[in-house]
Amino acid sequence: MTTGEIDQVQDDDELRAGLRRLVHQLLRDEEPVDRRGVDLMPVLDAHLGAGADELPVVVEPIAVHRWADTDIALATIAGRDPEARLLGIGGGDQRHHSSFGDLMSQGPWGRFRSGQVDRLNVPTGPDSERATVAFGLHLFRHDGAPVVVLQRVGNPQYGSQSRLEVLAADDDTAAALLAEVRDEAMRSSVLWRQVISFSGNPYERSMSGLTFHHRPDLPASHVVLQDGTLEHVRAHVVGLAEHRDRLRERGQHLKRGVLLYGPPGTGKTHTVRHLVGAAPDTTVVLLSGAEMVHVGAAAQIARAHQPAIVVIEDCDLIAEDRDHHYGGGPSPLLFTLLDAMDGLDPDADVVFLLTTNRAEALEKALAQRPGRVDMAVEIPLPEEPARRALIELYSAQVDFTSDAVARAARESAGTTASYAKELVRRAVLLAALDGREPGDDDLDAATAELQSDSSALTRALLGSSG
Repeated sequence: MTTGEIDQVQDDDELRAGLRRLVHQLLRDEEPVDRRGVDLMPVLDAHLGAGADELPVVVEPIAVHRWADTDIALATIAGRDPEARLLGIGGGDQRHHSSFGDLMSQGPWGRFRSGQVDRLNVPTGPDSERATVAFGLHLFRHDGAPVVVLQRVGNPQYGSQSRLEVLAADDDTAAALLAEVRDEAMRSSVLWRQVISFSGNPYERSMSGLTFHHRPDLPASHVVLQDGTLEHVRAHVVGLAEHRDRLRERGQHLKRGVLLYGPPGTGKTHTVRHLVGAAPDTTVVLLSGAEMVHVGAAAQIARAHQPAIVVIEDCDLIAEDRDHHYGGGPSPLLFTLLDAMDGLDPDADVVFLLTTNRAEALEKALAQRPGRVDMAVEIPLPEEPARRALIELYSAQVDFTSDAVARAARESAGTTASYAKELVRRAVLLAALDGREPGDDDLDAATAELQSDSSALTRALLGSSG
């Protein structure tokens, strides 16, 4: 080795040694006197009566849609101790990369000091919200035993999951506390009697992908079906639940599946909205389109928050017959749906309310297996009396004569409720473009426009046949 190479090695060694001394010095140096917060380790040691960093930490993962419930439950349980404290933890973003054990053993750069309590606002209903603890330490006594709970919400930015981390003198104390948190969270759940979906719209009251909706208020007079159809469906969905105790006493099952099928625009969704509004004491989970991947979670929520209704619109998207599915195999979501329906106890007061425009494409295992779907009701194209009633419904604020309405209904054979709604809208628009109030001539003109050959595609898009 040349003299130059030897000198270079010596320089590298000195550089590495200098860096080691610098890091060690930084870790040994006392903290600046103006640094805020107090050392939390002595606080935890005094509360627990033992070295906090020598005790085991028990971790309980929390599902995102149970975060508000858990926050309420933990605040309730801790609040029973008049000396309970809630402390924040300093250290910046580095806290999110460290477990409770890591924070106690070394913390970010050796710091484990008090700081602010992080809060996260989450909705608890369509018009309410709660400032939950997103990162904070609860110190209290549970059944006489001191416990410390680190409550932290999941943060996708750091790849972390929502969880509680419990520090106690023994595992039995931690297990008992977590069991009570689960029970209290269920009792005080914000999901009871709510209407929710898995949409996560940023312009709505959403909580980690869970959105709260106002319960629809759609009277029976606004649902125009064939005579007796609505009453028949309502008796099975709502009326049966009103007699749940008598049915259970006689060993009859409550779990039920109702399938509404028929062409688009005939009133299936309207019927669902009426049923949801007619059952104000039920928990309702709405699924459609891409949200159907959450069918398993929807069934779990329904099971835990009975009485409940799980609405799956256009269920043929996941329950298509095996012969129609690409490759001859079933959709993976089909098995999830079937497992969800089969997994409920017979006396579970849960309704699976399904709608489809293509009953012929439904998976036979879903449509023909007793206990999965026990009522299938066709919602067909409206006959002339129903078409007249629909036009009257949508023109309630327009002065059309009964003769004009009857004429429009007679000339619109094979059309849907969606067609009737569009017909009235066009009549009103024609009058508005001329700067006058709508009348019979406008309804006649709108009928002629929609019934023309050039509007064939429009009629088809409105669900009309032929």
